[in-house]
Formats: sequence, structure tokens, C-alpha cells
Amino acid sequence: MAQLSRLIPSARGLLVFEAAARTGSFTAAATEFNVSQPSISRSVAELEAAVGARFFERRARGLELTADGSDLFGVVGDAVGRIADTVQAIRQRQTAAKPVVTLSMSSSFVAHWLLPRLGEFHAAFPQIDIRFDLIPGVLGGVPDNVDLATRIVEDDDPRYHRWFFAPEIIFPVCSPAYLKTRGRLDHAGDGSGHVFLWLTDHAMPRWVREWGNVAHRSSSKGIWHEFTDYSVILQAALNGEGIALGWLSVVSSALLKGILVPASDLIIRTGQHHSLIAPRSRPLNPMVEGVALWLRAQIAEELAALDEALRPRPQPSPDIARSGLK
Repeated sequence: MAQLSRLIPSARGLLVFEAAARTGSFTAAATEFNVSQPSISRSVAELEAAVGARFFERRARGLELTADGSDLFGVVGDAVGRIADTVQAIRQRQTAAKPVVTLSMSSSFVAHWLLPRLGEFHAAFPQIDIRFDLIPGVLGGVPDNVDLATRIVEDDDPRYHRWFFAPEIIFPVCSPAYLKTRGRLDHAGDGSGHVFLWLTDHAMPRWVREWGNVAHRSSSKGIWHEFTDYSVILQAALNGEGIALGWLSVVSSALLKGILVPASDLIIRTGQHHSLIAPRSRPLNPMVEGVALWLRAQIAEELAALDEALRPRPQPSPDIARSGLK
């Protein structure tokens, strides 16, 4: 079969011919292509010269196809119509609204753990968009419109599909610069020379035993800054402004990068764990399960890398139970 490019000067000539044949007018075809009527006439003349046949007869009432023109229009008209339909279908597929998965997570987890992975996430799930339902402090119940959430729940909670995410491990963290300048935190001391970054949602009496003497505000000689958003607390710690409590599931990436370091040897293991949960009130969407498994695989890789640093050490007090991913 001969190549079309060797038979006609350009494919545009066929499109111009199709428009003129369909509308019966060079003027109407010129309007479609946003060019002048003489330009359309020249394109048709070039096509006729290349093929060696006349395709139109000019009549008083307009253009009339010759027999050769009718043969060509029968093929070109059908092809152009099918091409247009296919292009339109492709456009509709590309512009159709993608499914949205709503995630209920702490603002700190999203800002300090998930945002740096959004590129990888979209590479893994190009077919979905994400809506974040962010919580600045202690996590509460799961809203009805949420597809996937991070929470501490009982293993046998019948309300949720559940995937283990990370153990609840907490320890003081600070920037390397802060540690170099102010030294490690002595929990038996009075906190002198240190700055503490505190979340309003934390009731102080619950943490006195774990923090040791430095947490007694009445006798502490440290400086205390209080915030209502844990994400801001971590950013302040990253900036070298003080010591914050670090939840492993939030600070694991920062620890691996070395931009946050433990401020002391204290590691609090609550015995609880964070889970990824999806409500059982509606059928489990395979996309939601896929997102949960991807998130779990990502943090499992980090926890394995941090295993040596997080091995159990002697604790100053018994493990405690607390709830809420910060």
C-alpha cells in the first residue's frame, strides 16, 4: 500500500476537502479553519493537482461533488468522523473526575511524614485524588465522610477494617544544633537551660511521671512554649527552638534524615499501636485498601531502619496507655 504522504501534499488538504464537501461551501470551510476563502480554494486546488482529478464543480447554488469527489468524500468523511469521535472519547477519559479518597490524619503526620512522599504516592496511584481531613491536636472520632484514618483503636473493634501501622513510641526530640548548644536533657534535673515545646491538649499531670522532675511547672526552670497544633511544635523543634515529644509514626523520617535527634535516652512505649482504619459501614473500596497497604509498607521500611535505635531500654517508670496520634 502506497504511503499517503507520497500521494498528497499534506493531510491538512484532506481535512479542508472534507469540510468543503460536508458544508458544500468554501466560505463555510474557511470559517471552520479560521482562514480566508481563497486559502481553502488553494488547498483544494493543490489536492486536486496532486491526485490528478477534479473534486468539485462550482454551481450557482454552491459546490457540487464530482464522481471522484464523492468517492474520496465517502472515505475521508467516515475516517474524519471516527477520528473525531475517538479524540473526544480520549479527552473525556482524561478530564473525567477521578475518584477521591478522603484521609483523616493529624496535620503533623501529613506535613512531616506524608507530604514528602506525595510524588511517590501519585506515581503509585495516578488514578485517584486525595482529600485530607486534618486534625491539629489529639485525634478523636472518625467522621462519616472519611475513607481511611489513622487512629488507636482496639484490635477487635467491629466498626472498622484495620491495618497495623506503627507502635506508639514517644521520646523527646530536638534538632542537632539545639543538642550541640544546650546538651542532653536530664529528666532528674529542673530543666534549666532548656526550652520545652508543649501541646495544649496534653494534660500536664499525665506526663509528669514520664518526664521526671523537669515537667513540674511550679519548680521547673526551663522555658515552656505552648501550642494548639502539634505540626507547629515539630516545625519549631526542627528550627532548633526547643525540645518536643516525638511520636515515632510522625518523626521517623526526620530521624532517618538526621534533622531531628533524641534529646535524651528516654523512650516511652505505651503498649498501644496506631492503625489505619476504614469504616465497615460501607463496602471496602479496593483503592482504599491499596492506599492502606502502601502507607503501611512505607513506614515499615523506616521502622526497620530505625530498629537498632529503638530497641527497648530501661524505663524510669512503667509503660502507660494513652490514645491519639499527634
